[in-house]
Amino acid sequence: MLFTITLLGVVSTAIAHGTVSSIVANGVFFEGYNPSYQYITPAPVTVGWKIPQDLGNGFIAPDSFATSDIICHLAATNALTAAPIEAGKSLELLWTPWPTTHKGPVLDYLANCNGPCETVDKTTLEWFRIDAVGLIDNSLTDGYWATDQLIADNNTWTVVIPPTIAPGNYVLRHEIIALHSAASANGAQSYPQCVNLAISSSGTATPAGVLATTFYSATDPGILFDLYGTFTSYTIPGPPTYSGGVTISQTLPPTPTASATGVYTV
Repeated sequence: MLFTITLLGVVSTAIAHGTVSSIVANGVFFEGYNPSYQYITPAPVTVGWKIPQDLGNGFIAPDSFATSDIICHLAATNALTAAPIEAGKSLELLWTPWPTTHKGPVLDYLANCNGPCETVDKTTLEWFRIDAVGLIDNSLTDGYWATDQLIADNNTWTVVIPPTIAPGNYVLRHEIIALHSAASANGAQSYPQCVNLAISSSGTATPAGVLATTFYSATDPGILFDLYGTFTSYTIPGPPTYSGGVTISQTLPPTPTASATGVYTV
């Protein structure tokens, strides 16, 4: 068994792209899900939805966009706890190192579980998009994208929970769509990640949502896209962003200005 686990670990490292390893909500750190947790007894209880079949940190291809795998990733099952957060507050999602070549948009959706998210049927969740960032600057070679900004911010993405939504138990669906192979049919790569949130709020809005299996088509201009061709703009795929959503500028690390002048001693 030890050999099998080690071999799987090697395979995972060789073809890995990325997963959300943890989140920070209201300043509190919460574990995301790691597929290796399935080998731990008892398995850690996380706010991240369980994806034990994603040992390779892989993706969902366009030919699976109409299947349940697009909801929260490959054969995902419910997280068994939730992170509390107030509407209007920021949530940080920390990724494992993201490849610089995997450029594309970053998108965030919410779905109200209308009850416990720990037992909700994921195929019934209706999602509304709360933010989406795609091409930021087209003057650079292959463009400067949301993923470049995520990498520059220490593989972290910040999302604001809309202040107007009603309180309740929600699933946050956070997603990167990598476009490095998207010029070919079935080449785009979706990396959806889900976490459970218990949102407190004085808001009352209940935005209409749609099923995740209806988000994208394989021929959408934002899915079938030549990253290495000539382009001046990019159309983010999927439903429109909720009018109460808040898209913020991600915080980039400051430019170092200090210089060492000596050796510190006590």
